[in-house]
This record gives sequence, C-alpha cells and structure tokens, in this order.
Amino acid sequence: MNKLLLGLMLIGATMSAQELYMPRNIKKAYASGTRDMSGKPGKNYWQNKGVYDVNVKVDAETKIVSGSEVIQYSNNSPDELKILAIRFVNNMTKPQSARAGYASKDALTDGLKIKSFYINGEKYNINSDNWSTVEAVKLTKPLASKSKTEIKIDWEYPLAKESGREGQIDPETFYVAYSFPRVSVYDDYNGWDMLQHNGRQEFYNDFNDYSFSISAPKNFVVWSTGDFLNPDEVLQPEYLKRFKESLKSDKIIHVANAEEMKSGKVTKQNEWNIWKFKANHIVDFCFALSNHYVWDASSVQLKTKRASVQSAYKAGAKDFEQYTGWMRYNLKWFTDNWPGVEYPFPVMTAIQGYADMEYPMMINDTSIPDDLRDARLTADHEIAHTYFPFYMGINETRYAYMDEGWATMLEYLIGIDENGKEAADQFMKNFRVKRWINDASTEQDQPIITLSSQLSGAGYGNNAYVKPALSYLALKDYLGDELFKKALHTYMDNWNGKHPIPWDYFNSMNAGSGKNLNWFFNNWFYTNHYIDLKISSVSQDKNQMVLTVDNVGGFAIPFDVVLTYEDGTTEKGHFTPVVWEKDQKSTSLNIPVKKKIKSVNLDGGIFMDYTPDDNLKSL
Repeated sequence: MNKLLLGLMLIGATMSAQELYMPRNIKKAYASGTRDMSGKPGKNYWQNKGVYDVNVKVDAETKIVSGSEVIQYSNNSPDELKILAIRFVNNMTKPQSARAGYASKDALTDGLKIKSFYINGEKYNINSDNWSTVEAVKLTKPLASKSKTEIKIDWEYPLAKESGREGQIDPETFYVAYSFPRVSVYDDYNGWDMLQHNGRQEFYNDFNDYSFSISAPKNFVVWSTGDFLNPDEVLQPEYLKRFKESLKSDKIIHVANAEEMKSGKVTKQNEWNIWKFKANHIVDFCFALSNHYVWDASSVQLKTKRASVQSAYKAGAKDFEQYTGWMRYNLKWFTDNWPGVEYPFPVMTAIQGYADMEYPMMINDTSIPDDLRDARLTADHEIAHTYFPFYMGINETRYAYMDEGWATMLEYLIGIDENGKEAADQFMKNFRVKRWINDASTEQDQPIITLSSQLSGAGYGNNAYVKPALSYLALKDYLGDELFKKALHTYMDNWNGKHPIPWDYFNSMNAGSGKNLNWFFNNWFYTNHYIDLKISSVSQDKNQMVLTVDNVGGFAIPFDVVLTYEDGTTEKGHFTPVVWEKDQKSTSLNIPVKKKIKSVNLDGGIFMDYTPDDNLKSL
C-alpha cells in the first residue's frame, strides 16, 4: 500500500476514534494540567499530605479507644483553604447516622468525642456530639497554598460490641480500624471529599506518614500496619526470639499458642505496654489486639526484600491454621505473575474476624473452616487489594470498580493456579457472574462508569465486582498477556502513590498498549450492555463455514466456537473481542473446517450468556 495513503488512513482513524465522555469537573482537571491525556499525572498535578504522630490507648475493660494526635498537614494545592474537613467514618455507628443497611443495637455506639482541637496553636471549641462521618471546621485563618499546618486533636470513642470492619471480635479481641480523626482528601477534581460514609462504599484517603504508639494492657499482643519498631520492649525473650526468627525463615513458626498467650508469658508484665509501629506514604493505618489469639508467623523472599507474614486467630480455626502458608504463596504469586509488581510493603497480617475486608498490610477475614477453598479465595481477594486501592490511591467511594474489579480479576487468576482452570471457572461463574447475568433487577444495572456512591443493592455489587472484572479479563484476552501487562504496568507506574480516576486508567492503557482502546472502554463502561450472543446464521460450503453471530447483549466479549462434526468429533476455536472492534452488533466469521458439521455452539466460559439456548445451532 502507498505509504502516504496509509498515513492518511491512520490519521483519519485517529481523528474519528471515539471520545470518552467526561463530566465537567474532570474536563476541568485535564484543562488545568493536573491530569494529562498521556495517562500520566499532569505537569501541575498535586496532592495534599499529612504526617501523623498518634498515641492511642485501648482499654479492654471499658472498650474505649482514646488518643492524641499531632498532624503536620501540607496544603500542596494552589488553593487557599477556608475550611478543614475532618473525617471519622466510625461515626456511622451513631444511631442518627445514615446507613446503607440495617444495624443491630450491638453495632451502635455514641461515636467520636473530641476532647480538644488546636490548629497552629489556636484552640477551637468543638462540640462533636452532632458530627457525622465527615465535618467541615470553619477556619479563623485560611490555610494558604503551599503551606504547612499543625493540627492537634485529643479524642475518644467506644468500640462497637458487634464487629464488622472494626469493633469487638470477642470481649478480649479487638479490630481497631478507622480509629482516629483525619483530614479528609482535598483533590484536584472535587475539592474537599465531603461524601458521608454509609457502610457500603469504601474509602478514599491521602497518602500519609504514620507513627503510632499503641498502649495495650498486659498480656495483649498487638498486630498492626507498618514496621514493628520495638519488639524488644514489649515481648518476653522466648517469644521475641521466635518472632525475630520468623522474619528470616521460610518455616511457619508458632510464635505463641493459645495456652502461652493466656499464661502471661508472652508480653512484658507491665500494666500497660506501648507497641510502636511506623508506615510512610500509605493511605490508612489500623491494628488489632488480643490476649488469647494464636500467633503464627513466617516470611517470604521477594525480588528485593523479605516480607513478614503473620496470622492471629482463635485456636482450632482450621482455615486460619493455613493462612500463614497461603499468604506466603500470595505475596510471591502476585509479585511474580499478576499484576507482576513486587508486593510493596514489609508485612501482611491476617486476623480472624468478621469483615472479609482489606486494610494496608492487614486483612480481617471470616473463618470458613468447612470450605478451605472458599476461605483461601477470600484471602486471595483481600490481599489482592494491596495493589488496588493501596499501591494506587483509588477513590473507592466513587469508583469501586477501580479496586474491587481488579481484586476480583486477580482472585480468579490466582485461583486458576491454586485449583485448576475448571474449578476457578466454576467458582467465578457460581459466586460472581450468575448473580449478575441472572439478576432480574435490570433497572439497577447501570453503566460501570456510574458513581458507586449513587448505587445500591445488586446494582452496586454488579458494578463494583463482576462487570469490571470481566472487562479487565476481556481486555487481557483482546491484547494478549504480554501487551496487557505492559499497559497495566504503564498505568500502575503512572499512578503508584497517587490518586487515579477512571480516565487516567483509560488513557494509561491506551498509551501503554499503543492502541486506541476507546471503543472498548465505551462499550464496557458507558453502556447498559450485558452478555448475550446469538447464532444468526451458519452455512458450510465444503471446507469453509460462514458463521454470523449477533451481539444481542452488546458487550465486546471473547468466546469459543465449538464445532461438532457428524462423526462425533469436536473442534474448538477461540475468538477475542477484536471481532467486535468494527461492528459491535454483529460479526461474520469465516472458519475453515475439516468435515461435515453437525452443530455449532458458542461458549463464553465465565462470560456467561443471558440466553444460552440460542448459542447452539444444528445444520
């Protein structure tokens, strides 16, 4: 072909490529140069940051968490800030707070009590009785652009008796999460994040530095986000020796069993021990403590470091007895395979609780002792969140599909390695896809791009987990593993430690793949499509078959064509989403065949069809 003609054709194709809709606030961010169409942060990108020094005490008798904190807050924005938004999501437990679902009496508390509040040495008279999960404090003096501010807060709140994402796991085991007032996010596309927490959508925080000193009663062991700074000061010699051994061993070491925990031999016998931890440039910090949970530990060698893995659980929990080994495998597998980025933190700890929830360097999982495969996939999913939303600072409240969708995809991929493809496919179909494809609540089935904070019920679950996971897997099939990983790493490199939004993902994947994928993103993220293929027609002329497939549901999915010949033999061919690139409503496939065909069947695998009966046609 003439090179000039080819060039003109490519220019025409680029000019006619589909544009992706952006809300006006997102357009403004791109226009101001904080974000860039290359997929990278723009030349004017900024994000604010806090350096938190927190002293916190957990009273095992009263179940009160009390603390004092000093926050050095950097306003790196170009704006003068006239308010300071303070977030404390555990105020969701107050009876008057708005919630997405039912709350029992045991889940309710009086919420946060601010005892003192200072900004740059000036005392603010704060009455927190009527505070919600995020409140605006009007400043007597605005925070100047590019300035630093010192905030001091003394506070306390009660642990909920009923444990979920935080609270009392049992009367002497506590999961202490979201436990401190923090400065809410001020960003380049929405300003202050004032969205209330209602218990459904998850979280959005700045990348901060945290130093925590945690006062725990005698005989209580503390597990936490971050580096454990002072094990010598809180552990007795034998248990200190075991813990330190675990930091350089591939073996699973029982640091303390239940009897030892109850004996008073594990911690120093001070009335209160102060456990110190530190974590920098991370979006949250949490910890747990118990005086009777079993403590297992080991470590795993990764590409550049050895990471600690620890488990704390009730004696006899058959699944949690396996967790330390599972987590060693997780960290290594995610590092070496998908996403193929080294586990970025020094530790990962699993606590037996009730939440099935991820936190930086920690997970809080329900025990499923009668189904070890299910239990392990739960751990897989929660640990996969290391990358989305923690390595990447995802705004989960608005864009849950940017982290839950990826964790669901990674759960599926590691599940193939653990259980075989057939078992992984069955789990994905039964536990994930069926809930959506057979869901009759079609009015709730909104485009994935819809704000997660605007969704509820099945609509939220479908958009957060199932549909985006399938979109990522379809794109992986379309690009092939090598190019997909290259594009994914472009996105992750661009936005590690920063706050990506969906358009940053779209643009990064375009740049990383060297392709304009906007047709694909429009198809998957901006429509009410579902999965429903139909064989429109099929004909055979000697060694050639012409198969026309209608895309009734609309999603650009991969599928297999399974041919059954008249002699009973079968043959299968795979078609990637590329077949829908030019025409997303119908495709005609010219397929070479060997013998007389008896029937043709379309098999989408985990891309389950809404009306599978019209996927089979006999000749």
